[in-house]
Amino acid sequence: MSELEKKVALDILERYSGSNSSDFQQNLIITNFPRYVEYFAKSRNVKIHEGSAFKVAHSIEDKVSILDFKIGSPAAALVVDICSFLPIKSAVLLGMCGGLRRRYKIGEYLVPVASIRGEGTSDYYFPAEVPSLANFLMQKAVTEILEEEKTNYHIGITYTTNMRFWEFNEVFKESLKSSKAQGIEMECATLFIASYKRKFTLGALLLISDLPLNEEGIKTKKSSEDVFEKYTKDHVEKGIKILKKANEMQKKSVKGSYHRNQIDE
Repeated sequence: MSELEKKVALDILERYSGSNSSDFQQNLIITNFPRYVEYFAKSRNVKIHEGSAFKVAHSIEDKVSILDFKIGSPAAALVVDICSFLPIKSAVLLGMCGGLRRRYKIGEYLVPVASIRGEGTSDYYFPAEVPSLANFLMQKAVTEILEEEKTNYHIGITYTTNMRFWEFNEVFKESLKSSKAQGIEMECATLFIASYKRKFTLGALLLISDLPLNEEGIKTKKSSEDVFEKYTKDHVEKGIKILKKANEMQKKSVKGSYHRNQIDE
């Protein structure tokens, strides 16, 4: 990484976020939802910054920043590329996914250990045969928090696609079913591959927001609003606890974190 690359990356971050790069804390939540940033800022009594693309807030007390990068794999790739130049120790995606199992219920969590690279963006980082895996330390931190709080969750593989309106594409749906993926979303494969390339310690906790293989389970305006009303607080607070748990593990040199992300006692 050259100094010029770093300068350009941080310049992009500041323009897109409306926030100085020095304001970013050592832990980062990335999300698709401005509602999550708004909850974080209100609950921590901190200011929201908004640039040309992102909405962010920073809590010095929690040592956590949160960034809404909107939606899609290109934006996800950009976030990892530019934030990898910050001294961030741990990062977690708080996203949503469609649950692909009949037994799943809206409001349950899915912990993705890997993602199928169906989105295309990850091809710019590694050849197709390289798997897209979540960071081990981060996913261990995720599951430890879920276990501590006795939360109902599932572990599995997601299918990452760049096709948003796929619910009525029968050919795609058959391919999706044959993949045996447990969830479908639009960013995880890109985030995992990009973070592996950039040595950026990143994991994910996904909320099952809809059950799209059933027509009555496809997300609507009302069902989406219901999900935000019921689960925003819990999802964000879990994300903060996950980052703090990851920091504790990094201090103990638990396997899985990159060397540059280790935290001294």
